[in-house]
Amino acid sequence: MGRLRWLGLGLLLLGTVCRAAMPPHMDSAGQEAYRQYLNAEGHRAFAISPGGRWGWSSGAANPDIACEQALAYCQDRNEQRCVLHGVDGDTVFDAKAWPGLWGPYADAATAVRTRVGLKRGMRFPDLLLTDARGRVLKLYESNGTVRVLHFWGSWCGHCRKEMPEMRAAAEKLGKSVQFILTQVREDIADSRAWMKRQAIHLPLYDSGARASDNGDLRLAGGGRLNDRELAKAFPTTYVLDRHGIVLFSRTGPIHGWSEYVSFLQHAVRNSK
Repeated sequence: MGRLRWLGLGLLLLGTVCRAAMPPHMDSAGQEAYRQYLNAEGHRAFAISPGGRWGWSSGAANPDIACEQALAYCQDRNEQRCVLHGVDGDTVFDAKAWPGLWGPYADAATAVRTRVGLKRGMRFPDLLLTDARGRVLKLYESNGTVRVLHFWGSWCGHCRKEMPEMRAAAEKLGKSVQFILTQVREDIADSRAWMKRQAIHLPLYDSGARASDNGDLRLAGGGRLNDRELAKAFPTTYVLDRHGIVLFSRTGPIHGWSEYVSFLQHAVRNSK
């Protein structure tokens, strides 16, 4: 009889996990944290932000305290805004408002006065990049599109692994979003050769890097910027609005590129 009670409890807990929708942008660590939250005791809350940052709290005196704690844990050293996903096991997530968390978007006049930097809300450094024909692409000469700037290398296992998902997202978005893949720590010929072997057709732009020990990237106004100033690890991705303002950045591979399509579409519609 006792064994049956334990079996019933296990099935009940499993059913709870199955019924609750997994929060978006979660990697394996986030998914495990969410399962722990669902099975925790007392008042509890789970908060998330774009990019997969999360925080949760359990055993609080009341739901309000649990929510405050979860949001604080999620927001700690996090540039993206956190929102609640669940409270006491119930889903309170606003899926319609979720893609809008990258806003508000700057207008052209504000963007010109914005400080250059890498953090959210700053104007990304004006890198000098060239396409396969040698034509120069300057990030500040915006063509009116939202841009995904992706630093990668064919030597990077995580970079290679996420490429098919990125390609699928790019194909779904079409010309509304410009993907700019630029190589680091290798010659552009190596990057292009790998892409060709994999039959992956994404736009590659030459950063000027030529070897594994060359971390300098060119700036449009002259000078160089070391790639480690842009990325602590590779791949690293930045999303820029129409005026070069950073909306989002991610160090390391992105989990589930398809879950970012709605964010990019929202940015296209609402960038000023």
